[in-house]
Amino acid sequence: MPATCPSCGVAVVPGYARCPKCHTALPRRAQTNVEGGTSLEPPRRVPLPAVIGAGVVGLALIVWLGVRGSHDKKPVYTKTTSQTLGPAPTETEPTLAPGAPTATAPAPPSVPSADSVAGDLERTLKRQRLWANVSVSGTRVEVRSGSCSDPAIQAPIAEAAPALKAAGLTSLRCVEESGSVVFTREL
Repeated sequence: MPATCPSCGVAVVPGYARCPKCHTALPRRAQTNVEGGTSLEPPRRVPLPAVIGAGVVGLALIVWLGVRGSHDKKPVYTKTTSQTLGPAPTETEPTLAPGAPTATAPAPPSVPSADSVAGDLERTLKRQRLWANVSVSGTRVEVRSGSCSDPAIQAPIAEAAPALKAAGLTSLRCVEESGSVVFTREL
């Protein structure tokens, strides 16, 4: 809707500050929203107190989780002997005739699993910064590492050899990342 100049009466398109004919200052009108156009909405800003509050809450949560873990200790269980508690009440026990053989079976020896022993060797090598992947294939242990030619790898392997042998493994080979076998060792 065009406005008119109060001085000369010429129709003026909204948006002009002065009349195009007589150059008289035009009165300002309240702007109305015009649909369409290329203007963008102003960016919405997050209030600074909300950001600071969220940071404080996050920091408090991290501190709480860190402190909480140091106070949670598992109870320590100790074995007590029958001397401190006294003899346990027993029911009537059958008695054996003198000279009768006792029927006690020996406990089976605990054999470590090959995978757990290989995992222990891998952790030991990583602690010594001799990065390696240790895997079991049949009765052989394979150590894949870029440190196979490093003399420092021999000591952890020698320490783990008895446990590897007890787990039923017979040989160990160290393979470079390129795939070349550096050494093979019988356990």
